[in-house]
Formats: sequence, structure tokens, C-alpha cells
Amino acid sequence: MSGEEAPARQQQESAEEKTENPPTEEPPSEAAQEGEPSPAEEPADEPAAATPDRAPVAPDEEVFSYRALFLTGYGGYDKVKLQVKKGKPSLKNAEVLVRVKACGLNFAELLGRQGMYELLPSPPVTPGMECSGVIEALGEEVTDRKVGDRVLVLSRHGLWQEVVVVPASQTFIMPESMSFEEAAALPINYLTAYMMLFEMANVRAGQSILIHMAAGGVGIAATQLCQLLEDVTVFGTASASKHETISQGGVTHPIDYRTRDYAEEIRKISPKGLDIVLDPLGGSDTQKAFSLLKPMGTLIVFGAANCVTGQKKNLLAVAKTWYNQFTINTLRLMHANKAVCGFHLGYLSDEELITQTMTRLLELYTQGKIKPRIDSTYHFEQVGDAMRRMHERNNIGKVILLPEPKKEEEKPESNPEPAETEDKKEEEKDEDKMETGTEEVKREEN
Repeated sequence: MSGEEAPARQQQESAEEKTENPPTEEPPSEAAQEGEPSPAEEPADEPAAATPDRAPVAPDEEVFSYRALFLTGYGGYDKVKLQVKKGKPSLKNAEVLVRVKACGLNFAELLGRQGMYELLPSPPVTPGMECSGVIEALGEEVTDRKVGDRVLVLSRHGLWQEVVVVPASQTFIMPESMSFEEAAALPINYLTAYMMLFEMANVRAGQSILIHMAAGGVGIAATQLCQLLEDVTVFGTASASKHETISQGGVTHPIDYRTRDYAEEIRKISPKGLDIVLDPLGGSDTQKAFSLLKPMGTLIVFGAANCVTGQKKNLLAVAKTWYNQFTINTLRLMHANKAVCGFHLGYLSDEELITQTMTRLLELYTQGKIKPRIDSTYHFEQVGDAMRRMHERNNIGKVILLPEPKKEEEKPESNPEPAETEDKKEEEKDEDKMETGTEEVKREEN
């Protein structure tokens, strides 16, 4: 009760209804719960603040919400779900708040969904190791960034959401000519390729190299980086439909691994062997890689893609991969005069090296010497389709996720023809109705 008594009982009940249940409160309340506030509804919040039994709430905190992808459990594509988080994230010292525009999808996320990526915390958790966006807020002690800066972000997980809070040291200013999609495609793939080639293998002019999965993100990055040197011969494995594209990108000898034994094909062209092999496959393919090396050659193992054969974890494939895992002792290495290295960006703790390498890569982009290839873009709602495309190895280049909601007109994709037919029928009816009313009546009866 408001405390103002009316003489008549009907007037008293009416006053109670107006005071306790104001009709203008319901629509804004429902919209706020759904995380879809509308500017037109903001004035309706003013009388609510004056209601005695409601505590005052800051409007920004009440309506602030953002979309995020969550891994809810291990299994198929349906385990990654889109949810809405409420409440503006708080900033600590040396942190920045970034409005995300694009996110990168990596093979590690496919492994993580199946419970085979140990660096990803247990579900529920937000995946995502790279993204790009615009800085919206700064924490204390941040002096080398400003609001409005376009940045790319690198992290171990947690970036598949519309808003992220990260240390300023994990952000890098984007070149003016770089798109958000390109920025989200660069960090993981190009850091991996650059460090393997130039820090571990010490690639030099005139050498030969085998790049598996040459049409993938790391494969394309490694191929482009090899073009920085003269006369580097690149062997690349990929399905036949991708050969023209990877050849244009710099692969000297594309090999269809599905129909041919790539080891035999390489020996025909280069009987002495190879200087460098980049192996993301594992299992028996690692043994093949070592046998393809010439003396003083280097093998770099950086993945176990052979473990992933279906949506869910395949224990048989995992067991087969590990059973055929390559092992070697130091004496054999000495006799072979070969080197075997392992690389995992997630376990690399040298932040200074990562920063230096990222700076170098951004310089190369500005000089036009490298350029991420974007295969396709998917909205957060389509994350399952994005993962399927990469899992089935249909992509040529990077698959990108977009946090922004999918537009309404884009949604009806499953059965567009009936909808178009109905629209055309309605347009025809309207036109005929303008010409003659009798013909319209006949059509409606039929």
C-alpha cells in the first residue's frame, strides 16, 4: 500500500493495483531478464526506482549482458552451447576490457571438446585461445593502451565470448589494414609455424620441408613463412581438391595423402630425403617422418591429429596412435645424425619470446609478406557447423567464429524454398487484388 487511503473500497483496491503492479513495469522486467534491453524502455525504469520496496540498482549493471560459448561436457558438437552471461566484468590492475569482434577456431578446441586437451579446465568452461576486438575500458596501471584501440588477444582459454577481460600484456595493436577476422586468425597458427621453422628447425634457403595438412591454418602459415627464404622446396599433403589452392600459396609438390603413399612420392622426387618435417599427426606417421629425414635433418612433432576420428573420443584410435607412437634412444639419434623436437605453444612459458615473435609477425603482415587466409566465418550459434567443417578437414585456411548475433533474415536456412513460395503467392495476391476484386475472391475460394 502507498499509504494514501480512499474512502471507497473499490478506489482503495484500484490504488493498490496501480501501486503494487504498475503495468509499465512488466515489459522492461522481462526484457532485462532475457538480456535484450531496448532504449525505448529505459524511461519506464524511473518510477520503479521510486518504489519503496525495491532497492535501487544501477541501470548499466542491471541490463549489461553478453553472449558466451560454454563447453558443458565432453562429447559431440552439441556439448558447446551458447549462453548469456549477466553483469559487467570487473577490471583489475593492468587489465583491459575488450569487445570481441572475431574468434579463432583451432584443432586444440576439437581435442578439448573430447576431453583430450589437458590445458583446458574441466567443463563448464569457455574455450578460445585467440580473438580480436576493441578496447572498451582500462584497468589501473595500463599506460600503453587506450580505449578504442583495435587489438588481437592471445590466451590459453576463455576468449569465445562477446566481452573479455585480459591482461594488457596479452593484447597486441592491430595494423590499420588488418581486418578483425585476419587478426583472430594470426596468433596461434603463425606463432606455432614461425617458432618451429625459425627457432627450432633454423630453416635456411635451399632446404626442403614436408608440411602435413598444408591447407590448414598452421600449414598455410608455414608455407607463407617459407617464402621468406629463397629456393625452399615445400612438400604439402592435402586432399586433391585443395591442391590448386596450396600450389598457388607456395607448395612446390602437393600430395594427395588419401590416394597415395606420401613417403613413396617424396622419395621419388627427393631420394636423399628432407631437411625438415613438421608432424601434427603422431603415431605411425611420426616414424615415416623420421625415415624421410636426410642426415642433419630435423623432425618437429607438434600434434596428434590421428587421435581424432569422430565427434566423440575414439578410444580405439587413441590406443592405435599411442601403440604406434615413435620412440627412439639417444644412441640411435647419434648414429642417424638427426634431430627430433617437440613443440606445444600452450606449454611455452617464455612470454618475452612470444611477444617478440608476435611483434615480428605483425611487421611481416604490414610488409605484405604474410596474410592469413580465412576459409569461412560462423556465428556463435553455428559453432557446431564450424567444428564439423574443421573436423572433416573441409577447410582451406582459418575457420572464424563471430560473436555478433546472426541476423534474422539469415536464420531460415533449413527450408527456404517454401517460405519464398509463400511470399511470392502473397505478392501475386496483392497485385491481383489491385487489378480486380472478383479474381481475388476466386483465388481465395480455391
